[in-house]
Amino acid sequence: MQGSHFQQLLRASVNQPQPQRLLFVFAAAELPDHPTAEQRRRFQAGQGGALSPLMCVDKAPDELTDFDALAAESRRAGPPWQVVFAAGLAGVDGLPPTPARIESALEKMVNAVLFGVVGQFAAYNTSGEPIRVL
Repeated sequence: MQGSHFQQLLRASVNQPQPQRLLFVFAAAELPDHPTAEQRRRFQAGQGGALSPLMCVDKAPDELTDFDALAAESRRAGPPWQVVFAAGLAGVDGLPPTPARIESALEKMVNAVLFGVVGQFAAYNTSGEPIRVL
């Protein structure tokens, strides 16, 4: 499969047997409450920190052309972010996910980011490069 990781995500979502919604949670890194000197040093070096969800959105795969379009829209809609988490949500019986399912799934993603349990999501930096959040 050719193209960026994000393009592969878009293509994979279109090729699923059930209609999909793509879910995104944008987050910023910040120092935790009462940081140690080591935590402060690492954060100032661009590493570590606690992730704080800033905003979330769902999109149909055909609403996105590429990562740059998503990033540009996010800059118009909200505050600066350092990482965006992505996941897919499948519909049922040929219908897209309901608004209630979408809202519930986004809420679960936001909570996962708050608690640092993000291994099940794709993650991208502001340039659209896939990253691994530990």
